[in-house]
Amino acid sequence: MQRPFNFSAGPASIPEAVLREAAADMLDWHGSGMGVMEMSHRGKEFMQIAAEAEGDLRELLAVPANFRILFLQGGGLGENAIVPMNLSRGGAVDFVQTGSWSKKSIAEARRYADVAIAASNAAAPGTIPDPATWSLRPRASYVHVCSNETIDGVEFHALPDLKALGSDTPLVIDCSSHILSRAIDWSRVGLAFAGAQKNIGPAGLTIVIVRDDLIGHALPITPSAFDYKVVAGHGSMFNTPPTWAIYVAGLTFKWIKAQGGVAAMDARAAEKSALLYAALDASPFYASRVAPAARSRMNVPFFLRDESLNDAFLAGARERGLLALKGHKSVGGMRASIYNAVPVEGVQALVTWLNEFAARHG
Repeated sequence: MQRPFNFSAGPASIPEAVLREAAADMLDWHGSGMGVMEMSHRGKEFMQIAAEAEGDLRELLAVPANFRILFLQGGGLGENAIVPMNLSRGGAVDFVQTGSWSKKSIAEARRYADVAIAASNAAAPGTIPDPATWSLRPRASYVHVCSNETIDGVEFHALPDLKALGSDTPLVIDCSSHILSRAIDWSRVGLAFAGAQKNIGPAGLTIVIVRDDLIGHALPITPSAFDYKVVAGHGSMFNTPPTWAIYVAGLTFKWIKAQGGVAAMDARAAEKSALLYAALDASPFYASRVAPAARSRMNVPFFLRDESLNDAFLAGARERGLLALKGHKSVGGMRASIYNAVPVEGVQALVTWLNEFAARHG
């Protein structure tokens, strides 16, 4: 029997093949006599799992040799504090505000650094400020952007080239909700971080990919387990990492490689999002409030013109196996998160329901 299509924004859909492999290994991983959750994180079995996961991720994202991949905990909210603890040196940090997650990042960083908003879309929600208009401070330790706003559905389709803007300041990207859906231009990035629970695997793992020269500058108040130098020096095994989440992430990396890698995920994201946005734009019954040039290919918020029908729309969707379409509580409406694990067939089923519901109530 076909599983329902899960459009949750996170924790989110995981490829069925990955879930089945994890289930098969639950009691005994590869004849070791132990499940992954029972293993020592420093034992040879788990060290093999972690090494393969890191190697596959480095291959998938073409991570250069002068970047370290760290497996941490704390999620995106945790990294909003951990990044300024490690990179700000207590000085200036610039932010680009494009939605709910960048706002959270700004509020948290103000605890540790002199924060300025270099650009904001507050006057034009659903857009991304032109990098040429950003007010960047030469003394800033880094510039932070959320490259895909999960709640607001705004995505940077190309990362800003700060060097072209006359700045040598490192760019930090929170790419939690679109990591592995498109390539990353590492020549433009100093640090990238992502919570795993959106496009990689279960909650509990946070991935940090950081350039070597940015490591080793943590504030004295930084906990040892969150000091990038300490974590890197111990191969992400300074403290017990989220072993199960790393294992499932590793399975997901192998699944993506088998599907054709990030290039294949990129093409699928383009196909799925184009299909969904076309259906929304074709009907006056629905509204997208994000400018077309800034629309996310992973998180698609939309609204019914008659919001009194929201409950009926969601109930009918559930009956058809279309789950978790309710929008974030802070903005309302609907939201379809169409991560890598959501197949094209799921989006096609959603489009069929959109058209059916509009015809019935329009």
